[in-house]
Amino acid sequence: MQIQPVLSALRRHRLATLLIALEIALACAVLCNACFLIANRVGLMHVDSGVDERSLATISLTGYDDAKSTDLNARVTSGLRAIPGVQSVSVINQVPFGEHAGTAGITLDSAGKQFGGVVDFYVAGPESFKALGLQVVEGRAPSSDEYQPLQQFVPSNANVLVTRTLADHLWPGVDALGKEFWCDKFHFRVVGVVANLAKAEGSEGGPSTIQWSVFTPAQPGPNLSGRYLLRADPSQLWRVLRDARAAIATVAPDAVVDQLQSQTITDLRERHFRQDRVMAGMLIGVIVALLLVTALGIVGLASFWVAQRRRQIGIRRAIGATRGDILHYFQIENFLIVTFGIVLGMVLAYALNLLLMTQYELPRLPLYYLPIGALILWGLGQLAVLGPAMRAAAVPPVVATRSV
Repeated sequence: MQIQPVLSALRRHRLATLLIALEIALACAVLCNACFLIANRVGLMHVDSGVDERSLATISLTGYDDAKSTDLNARVTSGLRAIPGVQSVSVINQVPFGEHAGTAGITLDSAGKQFGGVVDFYVAGPESFKALGLQVVEGRAPSSDEYQPLQQFVPSNANVLVTRTLADHLWPGVDALGKEFWCDKFHFRVVGVVANLAKAEGSEGGPSTIQWSVFTPAQPGPNLSGRYLLRADPSQLWRVLRDARAAIATVAPDAVVDQLQSQTITDLRERHFRQDRVMAGMLIGVIVALLLVTALGIVGLASFWVAQRRRQIGIRRAIGATRGDILHYFQIENFLIVTFGIVLGMVLAYALNLLLMTQYELPRLPLYYLPIGALILWGLGQLAVLGPAMRAAAVPPVVATRSV
């Protein structure tokens, strides 16, 4: 079938054609960006924390006198180790998906001119590295003499381990072992690289920065106290955590258990990504509603045109057009309208993505989302027009002689 007659007919219905094309353009822009947001959030929810989540829990204390933190650490670690089933107890400043306590910017030079990014510092005492279950892929784990006293929030000159993602970001294509970086006056040297260690507030900054973490060995003391990492067999972890909360009342009556942060790592993950799951569900609902409205608009317009063209369709049938010809006519007409809307929608999709990048620090929309969105809308358009087109194809030639 020639496309020119279809275009001529559309030019006689410019307003209706434009409205449907604009509706499809809006659907395309929202569909592409909503799918991208959903994929982005799902990727975050399935991030590899790098730790043995099923075996770990944390106890967080507040309300104690900082001047007595060394004594508090001694009492709490001793009391928690006495609980049956506890495999290890260590002091740590934060855990994956919990409350962050060590976020800071770093530079690759002592003068502070070569900015490296904002990272999470896991500052942790002896036994913590083994308890976390971190996987060393280059270099080595911290030695016992590298757990140094803290100066403010980190040791002043520490040997540390970084994640593979952070190492690739800071020193692309170069061995990270032995490399140095700074955080204000604090100096760090890399002695090892771990496969993964997710930031405490994992979703901040998006998927590209979620693994920008540094493990810093340190001695518990005035600046490292109040948060304790428990390791136990997964089958006993809930019971161990329950007993640990109860034991605090006896061994540390001067402290208050933060119930919200004193959870298993698995529960912290579930709570941390709860809003992301809700948002993904809402976006799916928006997509379904928008596609439904778009389909109804196409059905309504096609049905209106079929009603208007019954005499024209009857004449075409009378001079030899087959039912297939009529069906194809409406399908091609719909395809052209949808294609125009998709082209406009792709421009809108990138404009919307630029706005989201500016306001919410989202990454750029990958190009492959555009053809996926186009295929969905093309398929939706053909399905939506199929009913009216089949009704048009069923118009008998006799209609041409009955119409006045």
